[in-house]
Amino acid sequence: MSTRFRLTPPEPREAQVLRAVLQVLAHHPRVAWAHRMQSGAGRLVRKGGASQFLRFGFPGCPDVLGQLRTGQVLAVECKRPSGKTTDEQAAFLRLVADHGGVALVARSADDVVAALGGNQ
Repeated sequence: MSTRFRLTPPEPREAQVLRAVLQVLAHHPRVAWAHRMQSGAGRLVRKGGASQFLRFGFPGCPDVLGQLRTGQVLAVECKRPSGKTTDEQAAFLRLVADHGGVALVARSADDVVAALGGNQ
């Protein structure tokens, strides 16, 4: 009988990465503001049974949008270590970076500190 043991620790969930990233951004001296962005779709149900399809956010919208004190746009897509960006997410991050903003995929809070500089 073979027993399997996990030899590596489980990787953090994306929600844990996002929470850690938001904490770093809230206290980093280069960041003017940063907010969690929600995107998705659903039905808005009204009285009388009428409903309307509602989409919020936009395809490729990063998990966090913000601004540095220099005026640069900040876009952070949070992923677990094995997570992959969608084509839309990668395209939006390239757009921000190509126009002078700071755009990154963060797999841990350390990635944000590295991208913004460790001046905490």
